[in-house]
Amino acid sequence: MNPVATPQAIVLGPTYRFTVLTDRLLRYEWAADGQFEDRASTFAINRNFPVPQFRVIDGDDLEIITEHFRLTYNKQRFSPGGLLVHFSDKHTEWGAPWRYGVPNDSNLGGTARTLDLCDGRCDMGQGVISRAGHATLDDSSSMLFDGDFVAGRRAGDRVDGYLFCFGHDYRGAIKTFFAVSGKQPVLPRYALGNWWSRYYAYRQDEYIGLMDKFRAHDIPLSVAVVDMDWHLVSHESVPHSGWTGYTWDKDLFPDPEAFGHELHKRNLKITLNDHPHNGIHSHEEAYEECAQALDHDTQNKDPILFDPTSTRYMKVFLEILHRKLETIACDFWWVDWQQGPHSRVAGLDPLWLLNHFQYLDHGKHRSTTPLIFSRYAGPGSHRYPVGFSGDTVVSWASLAFQPEFTATASNIGYGWWSHDIGGHIWGARDDELVTRWVQLGVFSPIFRLHSSLSRWTSKEPWLYQSECMKVMSEFMRLRHRLVPFLYTRNVLCSTEDELLVQPMYWVHPDDAKAYSFPNQYILGSEFLVTPIVEPRDRRTNLASAKAWLPSRSRYVDLFTGTVYDGNREITFYRRLEDYPVLLTEGTIIPMDADPAPRNGCLNPEALEILVVVGRDAQAVILEDGDDNNTQGEGPETTTPRINQYQKSTITFQQAEGRLVAKEINRPVTFRFLSVTSIPENLKVDVDGIDITSYAKVTVTNYPQTPSLAVDYPSISEGSHSFTIELGPNPQLSVIDPLPRLERQIMDYQTEFEVKDRIWDVVTDKEAPLNSTVGTLMALGYDEHLVGPVTELLIADKRRYY
Repeated sequence: MNPVATPQAIVLGPTYRFTVLTDRLLRYEWAADGQFEDRASTFAINRNFPVPQFRVIDGDDLEIITEHFRLTYNKQRFSPGGLLVHFSDKHTEWGAPWRYGVPNDSNLGGTARTLDLCDGRCDMGQGVISRAGHATLDDSSSMLFDGDFVAGRRAGDRVDGYLFCFGHDYRGAIKTFFAVSGKQPVLPRYALGNWWSRYYAYRQDEYIGLMDKFRAHDIPLSVAVVDMDWHLVSHESVPHSGWTGYTWDKDLFPDPEAFGHELHKRNLKITLNDHPHNGIHSHEEAYEECAQALDHDTQNKDPILFDPTSTRYMKVFLEILHRKLETIACDFWWVDWQQGPHSRVAGLDPLWLLNHFQYLDHGKHRSTTPLIFSRYAGPGSHRYPVGFSGDTVVSWASLAFQPEFTATASNIGYGWWSHDIGGHIWGARDDELVTRWVQLGVFSPIFRLHSSLSRWTSKEPWLYQSECMKVMSEFMRLRHRLVPFLYTRNVLCSTEDELLVQPMYWVHPDDAKAYSFPNQYILGSEFLVTPIVEPRDRRTNLASAKAWLPSRSRYVDLFTGTVYDGNREITFYRRLEDYPVLLTEGTIIPMDADPAPRNGCLNPEALEILVVVGRDAQAVILEDGDDNNTQGEGPETTTPRINQYQKSTITFQQAEGRLVAKEINRPVTFRFLSVTSIPENLKVDVDGIDITSYAKVTVTNYPQTPSLAVDYPSISEGSHSFTIELGPNPQLSVIDPLPRLERQIMDYQTEFEVKDRIWDVVTDKEAPLNSTVGTLMALGYDEHLVGPVTELLIADKRRYY
């Protein structure tokens, strides 16, 4: 932490203080007693920046002028008329100034503490970006870090705020947010795989058997979540409601050490649920030891009350109570705090205290990357991943809101939300809903299945209809296949101050359409994801989702290989097994080549590299062999260094049609999506040795994703360099849509005459495109029947020229 600003950046008066942190970020403070705050807050842990260029005009009014803003202040108690800022950036709403205390209706939102019991939308608060070009963050009541512990704010009339003046440079605002509030930590690799979770009183052998059943179905997992029933709940010795507990229930888990050992043997990490609010009661195994450390009188078996504001209690809580359990079977904790922001000391939020000290404790004197699983506690919470969004309602409305909710959280730097995939409470059985939720989860920051104790809501894929089981299983395998890409982005997000999920307006801030598709987002800077959040039409068996393809480049559908022209709005129609995930020209995605990867997100034994030609592209693959990537004692110092990872690089030069992959140390397949023929002058070499004549080169077509694959199934030990030359300026193939159209129309549950008339129109080779589309519309059928056909006919207009 470095919270004290450089004196030369400060403009000070008797009751006001302004700190020009950068030429776009201003801290403004009012204190009636003239005492200002230099301690780090939960949001601001660093205020020591290089002093930017600015001018001060100090007369009857105070003016502070930088390249990007001009502050005017009347030196009185802050008010809308007395404190205002004009902007030189053109991306401000009608050129209007910011006025203190006036709500900003153009703020693009932040995130919420929880989605508990939320069936649809909720208030997402404020972020640090706005269509108005400026946004404020009120830090007046946040907790402060005071030495080795924390403190509340001084009493009295005080204001402590930050004005972000970034126009539509949204990424710039977020990078500066991280500069003040600390970087996102790197997550351990296992966190990026499939988590199994259920609120249910499992027995030890039952849980282990369930993990083996997933493996028998070739469905990989990485995290085994054990909800609250791991500890004594309704036992006669428990004197309270049973939510809090620190003693294993030996009726359910007769040998917890063996339980932990068996899960670890299966490459699974274990997280235990903790509701700490009831403290430590006399029935707990650790009661006497904790009481002795706290000088607590045990004569009457009085409970040790939960008190996160006590340094002594927190030390015992973490280093005795938790540590004993961690040595048995707990790799990280699920902090399930639901009791609000109040404690015995005003301003100290128990959730903040638990998140901060528990995260630091998990990374202290250990060889693994720290991790906790807990609710959001306010700006700065990004330092303590992963976020638990609470008990989600099982409904299409909940599903429909989650993509926007996750993307919007990036506006406050919160990048690692974990949702209850499939929903947790209420609702009704809907296999299609759960399947679409699983698909969304694969392209979300964290994939965690969860459900209530009801026998009807559990999320094992084999409990669902056969078509849903197959799709859910395939997508869960895909999640683990994507770990090489996700882990690399995880590291780069931390080092480069990016977010894994980004709203469309981050990339296209000056295009009004970017704000009209809040559910569509960019994943890892590569995937354009348009979630399906409505059930399919029963006549066509296709679900739809409206999308916007912003650039003029072409896009390739990951699952079908369909090529789409950009710079357009379009409605996607998808069968249950397909999902609208697009890659633009000039994209490289590293994946695990195993169709059913092992548990635990281990480094893959072989790689599959997806390539979309059309533009220059580059990618890296970052791996750590022992999951040891912690630097420092806390989240504010967890700054990974790229050179500490094993690094492979892949580049593609469009003009030459040349792909070069370096430092590859295992078998690899390069798959060029939507390239459907072998180039005439294809050249393949390894370490400069031409192997074209005996290289394994194949082309796949419908019903699989059309692609050209160059396979290196076996290589000698050590790192190697691979070169593939496709020939100058290779292009995506023009894909014939008729095979896919025929399959779609075959599946239509409608009159044969309707099918015949549609098929006759699309197979008329003499008709130009505009005539074909016009004829389809003239048939008079509704959009659900004609839309899926039109989508494929107009996807790639090169077909008609």
